[in-house]
Amino acid sequence: MSLREEIEKANQMAVERMMEASALWVDVVEAGRKLAVFSQPTILHAGPPVEWESASGPLRGALIGATLLEGWADDPQSAERKLAKGEIRLLPTHEVGVVAPMAGAVSPSMPLVVIRDPKYGNEAYSNLNEGIGKVLRYGAYDETVLKRLKWMGSELSSAFKAAVDQAVKERGGMDVKLILTQALNMGDEGHNRHVAGTSLFLNELVRYMIMSDLPKEVTLRVVDFVKGNNFTFLNFAMAAGKVMTLAAHNIKYSTVITVMSRNGTEAGIWVSGLGKTWFTAQAKIPQGVLFPGFRPEDANPDIGDSAITETSGFGGFAMAAAPSIVSWVGGSVQFAVENTERMYQITLAKHRYFKIPYLSFQGTPTGLDLRKVVKTGIEPTINTGIAHKQPGVGQIGAGVVSMSIEMFKRALRHYAQEYGI
Repeated sequence: MSLREEIEKANQMAVERMMEASALWVDVVEAGRKLAVFSQPTILHAGPPVEWESASGPLRGALIGATLLEGWADDPQSAERKLAKGEIRLLPTHEVGVVAPMAGAVSPSMPLVVIRDPKYGNEAYSNLNEGIGKVLRYGAYDETVLKRLKWMGSELSSAFKAAVDQAVKERGGMDVKLILTQALNMGDEGHNRHVAGTSLFLNELVRYMIMSDLPKEVTLRVVDFVKGNNFTFLNFAMAAGKVMTLAAHNIKYSTVITVMSRNGTEAGIWVSGLGKTWFTAQAKIPQGVLFPGFRPEDANPDIGDSAITETSGFGGFAMAAAPSIVSWVGGSVQFAVENTERMYQITLAKHRYFKIPYLSFQGTPTGLDLRKVVKTGIEPTINTGIAHKQPGVGQIGAGVVSMSIEMFKRALRHYAQEYGI
């Protein structure tokens, strides 16, 4: 078999596995109890590896906040000193099967949702979503942020745990992939719009919370929180995307991109056939809609693991399914449609289950191909939140951004050396 044939066979397998992977929510567990990396003081972060010295403002803010949340420091100044001295280890989320939005900070006391794929035997994890604005994932860490996180790590996670335990007993877990499939038909794209997804999730959640006999006042607080945060489902969708791409990873010869993430300084990718080697380039600054009082020069370069949505076949690649998204990230309905159509040129397939009603129910662009990106020069375009470049401020808007072609070129050169082309 020729090398070209080997590549085509590998890519067909990778895309098939990505589309066919299942994604069931089966548990909520404290991160430190689930992942061995927390045996020493450690904080996970989004994107490729980064040291404190080169960490962006929002990532620094999130790391400071996580350090305070864990009680490893008494004030922001001592937290910063500990982080600068390397007393707290920093690790990329993706390297341990975790995805988390924006700064992506995950520390041992934080709850993780567990998404399982029984078809291919993988698990992926994400933290819980705080909402928008002044939140840890955008680099804010004041007392209101920490108080919310403590409640999420206690009452909210306990309620979610009680509910998902009921779902597991009844039917093996909550089907996140099914919710995603339905949400794409209801005006979501699965990255920055989760109005439908969160509503569908809440419909399921309430039933299982009632079955679990939680106190009425707890159920009401949880329902109010989820109703007030349309991004609740984002983290579940991201973990589902991660478990789908895990099914496509580590396939010899495959040029399918299985990780695309940013840390606020650099963006990075993984290629299925190249294992966990990071290929990086400078992260770009998103362009979009800013909250009142903020200016373009306030924006930090892009940050977060949430591009796992595009990597697995939804999110910005499916913007044509969500015309309302333009009111949040800017642009026009025509731009949303054109972006999806452009992404077909750098992907290998149309998704079998994720459909776009406006495009006559075509499948979403799926299977981002390293070769096609370099050959066409088309940079993958995603939608994203915008963080203030200074730590402690938080979210200042939302927009769109493209992934620098330079990291794809570096990956292709490495691929050529690896496989003797």
